[in-house]
Amino acid sequence: MLVVLCQHWPYTACMFTMQESFTTTQFIPGSLEAQVGNTPLLNLQRTAVACNLPSSIQLLAKAEWFNPSGSVKDRAALHIIQTAEQHGRLWPGMTILDSTSGNMGIAYAMFGAARGYKLKIVMPENASLERIAILRHYGVELIFSDGAASSDGAIELARQLAADDPTLFYANQYDNPANWQACLPMGEEIWAQTYGRITHFVCTLGSSGTFTGVTLRLRELSSDVQCIAAQPATAHEGIAGLKHMPSAIRPAIYDETLADDNMSVTANEARHMLQILAQKEGLFVGPSAAAAVAAAVKVARTQTEGTIVTVLPDNGLKYLSKPL
Repeated sequence: MLVVLCQHWPYTACMFTMQESFTTTQFIPGSLEAQVGNTPLLNLQRTAVACNLPSSIQLLAKAEWFNPSGSVKDRAALHIIQTAEQHGRLWPGMTILDSTSGNMGIAYAMFGAARGYKLKIVMPENASLERIAILRHYGVELIFSDGAASSDGAIELARQLAADDPTLFYANQYDNPANWQACLPMGEEIWAQTYGRITHFVCTLGSSGTFTGVTLRLRELSSDVQCIAAQPATAHEGIAGLKHMPSAIRPAIYDETLADDNMSVTANEARHMLQILAQKEGLFVGPSAAAAVAAAVKVARTQTEGTIVTVLPDNGLKYLSKPL
């Protein structure tokens, strides 16, 4: 029997046996799914100072790369799969089909492998090498669409593949309400983590699921929170993961009347924020995360005080071969 002495200064020494420590503490292994959500809320104080924001402004951000596959898309992918299973539309052995710029495909691949599904993913041919490598490592069947057509080209090709093969489960993240429903809990997390002090929520638009889900839940918690949608300033900014809604195929889950205001971000602004976050905060984030913070700073500059929260969808590790 191993005896352990411990000194809890300034209290007296105590003695317990290793055998006792194991028998009195129950060990319960966690599941992959249980790691989704409850991500940290980071204080971007140094960024606020670098951007000359007043001390009465608190700039905060949800670090979504703490989800198991490394992005906010884990929330939506898991809920889409679980909802389809519950409704009898998806069962082990089937193939999941969807279009993605990368993160959603990786989330599908992770949960699909763990739950017994095959994956067929359509993505633009100019996606980053890291994303392609990760998906191939999972054994995903990749189908590449025209890179010049961006995410819209992938959507159109996925729709055609779904129409040609009804045995596939077409997850359809852009039109599936399970996408935004998965982000309702994030609204609760933000409310709890800010102790209800949030005044503004700023979120970039891709599928629009994160903005929609969080906004709807925050509106239930308080009518005073301002919710601002951010998107690329033009159709040609090239900010990975984001949609310029006026020129793109609009997701069915996107409701343009939901936002209290809209904010545009250029690629140069996102690029500049990438450097600020890395050099001032030690945060190496993806392009859409940098764009989100740039938009949040713009909102902050219109205020004299407040607690402004945004979302960092992922970190920058999947963009090294294709910088912004």
